[in-house]
Amino acid sequence: MGFRKVSDQEDITNQYTNDFEEAVPLTATSPKTGNEKQHGNIIDDVPAHLEPFLQTQPTFGLNNEQVQERMARFGRNELTEKKRNKLLHFLSFFTGAISYLMILALVLTAVTADWLDFGIIAGMLLINAIIGYVEEARAESSIDSLKSSLALQCKCWRNGQLKEVRSSDLVVGDIIVLRLGDIVPADARLLGIGASGEAIETDIQIDQSSLTGESLPSKKKPGNIVFSSCIVKQGQQQAIVVRTGPDTFIGKTASLISVTTGSGRFQKVINYIGNFLIVLSVVLVTIIFINELVQVKKAFGFITREQVLAALNEMVVLTIAAIPVGLPTVMSVTMAIGAKQLAKHQVIVKRLTAVEEFASVSILCSDKTGTLTKNELTFDEPYLAGSFDKNDILLYSYLAAEAATDDPIEFAVRTAAETHHPQVINDGSHKVQGYQVISFKPFNSSDKTAQATVLNTSTQETFRVAKGAPQVIMQLVGGDEQAEDMVQQFASRGLRSLGIARTVNGIEKWELIGLLSLIDPPRDDSAQTIAECQQYGISVKMITGDQGIIAKEVAGRLGMGQHILDVDELVDSSKSEQEVSDMCVYSDGFARVVPEHKYRVVEILQQRGYFVAMTGDGVNDAPALKKANVGIAVAGSTDAARAAADIVLLAPGLSAIIDGIKISRIIFQRLQSYALYRITSTIHFLLFFFVITLAEDWKMPPVFLILISLLNDAATLIMAVDNVSVSSSPNMWRLRLLIVLSCVLAIALSGFSFAHFYIFRDILGVSGPELSTIMYLHMSSAPHFVIFSTRTNTFWWKSLPSLVFVIVILGTQLVALFLSVYGVGNNPNVAGIGWVRSIIILAISFATFFIMDAIKVTTIFLWERFDKSSSQPSVPAFVKSKPTKESKAAKFVQKQQRSRFGYDRAERRESVGSVKSY
Repeated sequence: MGFRKVSDQEDITNQYTNDFEEAVPLTATSPKTGNEKQHGNIIDDVPAHLEPFLQTQPTFGLNNEQVQERMARFGRNELTEKKRNKLLHFLSFFTGAISYLMILALVLTAVTADWLDFGIIAGMLLINAIIGYVEEARAESSIDSLKSSLALQCKCWRNGQLKEVRSSDLVVGDIIVLRLGDIVPADARLLGIGASGEAIETDIQIDQSSLTGESLPSKKKPGNIVFSSCIVKQGQQQAIVVRTGPDTFIGKTASLISVTTGSGRFQKVINYIGNFLIVLSVVLVTIIFINELVQVKKAFGFITREQVLAALNEMVVLTIAAIPVGLPTVMSVTMAIGAKQLAKHQVIVKRLTAVEEFASVSILCSDKTGTLTKNELTFDEPYLAGSFDKNDILLYSYLAAEAATDDPIEFAVRTAAETHHPQVINDGSHKVQGYQVISFKPFNSSDKTAQATVLNTSTQETFRVAKGAPQVIMQLVGGDEQAEDMVQQFASRGLRSLGIARTVNGIEKWELIGLLSLIDPPRDDSAQTIAECQQYGISVKMITGDQGIIAKEVAGRLGMGQHILDVDELVDSSKSEQEVSDMCVYSDGFARVVPEHKYRVVEILQQRGYFVAMTGDGVNDAPALKKANVGIAVAGSTDAARAAADIVLLAPGLSAIIDGIKISRIIFQRLQSYALYRITSTIHFLLFFFVITLAEDWKMPPVFLILISLLNDAATLIMAVDNVSVSSSPNMWRLRLLIVLSCVLAIALSGFSFAHFYIFRDILGVSGPELSTIMYLHMSSAPHFVIFSTRTNTFWWKSLPSLVFVIVILGTQLVALFLSVYGVGNNPNVAGIGWVRSIIILAISFATFFIMDAIKVTTIFLWERFDKSSSQPSVPAFVKSKPTKESKAAKFVQKQQRSRFGYDRAERRESVGSVKSY
């Protein structure tokens, strides 16, 4: 029987004696000092140096002179914004190793007046920059979103008058009035008096779910701190401002976001590949250039300016043909297509490179409230006394429910009864067929019950119903040992309980109806999503501000491990950094955390070499979302969470993440396929021309070099829609293997190229122009057909390409075929070679692809065999001492250690360390 929502942060062991009050830790737990007031787990910490500024007289407030003085001292109550120059931001997309080389080539082509190449290079540079700029321009500033969450206007006492002022004009010491529905404009201390100084009868209730993730409004007493951006849900009270702007809790959150900057993994990968190819290209081309000048010097005895420019022009063309100038563009287009595919599955990508990084995520840190759970108070399985059934406990709890309040527990009672009980009229009238409420006493903090006098209209019997804290109901009924044990059992499982009783035969003798148990239940799709994540090699860790027992109960219902780490262990100064790090890796979740702790957890896991995704929906999640490799804002998130995240889910729950995982891994495979093909073809190109130029002083006509670069790079864009299989484990850039495999394939291809050159020149005796065309067709087709092999790590037929992919790749070679058959223009250095020779060369190139595929599989097999000797990280003793079933995270890590494709130390060094060390 499902109903509605429970508190997240209350100490469950004492919950039924605490008037349903909640306490949420907003700062790290620490010993109290004389300047701190502690309420539950909240530490209201106001520095001693601010106390002189907090002596403002209520109902009078500050005068204008005091306001100006404090405004100058503390600043405005707003978050400062760093404006980013749009032009400089656009120009930043022209940075990076490949871009720098392209800019240099651009200058050289202008010097040599090679305007065709100049236009091609300039176009590639602009396209890549525009794609990156447009994608990033869609994301809003995190600081802007945090700023917008502050209240715009508030009631404030100034010069003895209650005025409405802009929240940005508030200063420390201002007296503000908080009312139902107000957004708290700054961190403020409650004064315990009404708007005009009158006494108050009820505590104020504050919804601080956007900061802490707690489900129920938190009851605040005089002297407590209320935090900026929270919402007043009940009551009215004066408060004195204690912190403004960047010093507030939300302001500190903004500062955490501001420090989480740095280039992403994808840019490092691109730079690694680019640096390798550029260094290789520049060295080899420089040697060829020097050799060219030496030959000129030997032949003529001098070197003219025109000869230098001619040699330079040849080297620029050769460099452009070799360097993967289209690498950033092809990869950006591939990721952009992936982002559009994700959008169809209600997954919006804000940062384009997150598409690629999502494929490498091995740990998903998920916020609990509203993400794994419904964020709706629900009645769990109740305890029923005597012969009463579920309909009885629903009926009597509804009769004792208050109709006009938005209290979550009362709302849960009303909703459940109106939905499931046949006698309850669901029209908002709060009526029950056959019963009439004669009198009603709302819940109050003195007797901790709500009571109603009810008339049974069919029997004219009058009786009373009571609903409230279990220990009070137990006293009414004279005790019930079994029910009291159930209260303890509910508490031990993190469930809040509510007692229901009624009088018997119209006299003041009470009998127990039963106990309602309440919890924020898991979402319907959460358990399945977590199970699927585990199938795809992703360990899910719950991160919540709740007590550990609540987290364990929810984790058990979701099929997660129940080794939950309490925040006290995370900040325990007696433990070493290594011990804390081990606990984070091998735990299944974290309880009673605050924003700094979420940020720290993500940081520790990243330091251990894991790619971490973090989900969240509140302001409190924003720093960790920004810090994570992939920050995911779930449906219904605050503006701050969306701004800090890389990916935004539009559909509720986590089910959309599975679609995101599948598509991101498909995109990753396409990117990896292109990188392997492009590195291989570049090394092959450079190696062949370096040797043949030095050994034979042979040069290919520039028109053919340009055609190879244009046709083959343009065709590889189709890789963005190729068929690939979804990996069952996270994908990582294995850069050392990528380079070694590329070199092996390139050397093998070069062998075929040399064979073509010498056989056609020395054995078949073709002319010079015909040899140029023959080598053009071979250099165009042989590496290009290898792309069918680089698509997968196994034999090519185990993952067949898409029809569109095949048509486009073959189409480019048909163009090369026609150019080779009939020649290119009136160039005297180029001659057509006819259909027979052209088809033979294409056939040999196609056969070469099968040989290259076998070489690829053999190389990967040997690499895996001899690379798995790396030491495995040991499992900490504290994990070994615990039952295996207790920590699913431990089993996950151990499983990954045993897997060749797991996240052992060797692979983490290879995927991350090698990028840094290059």
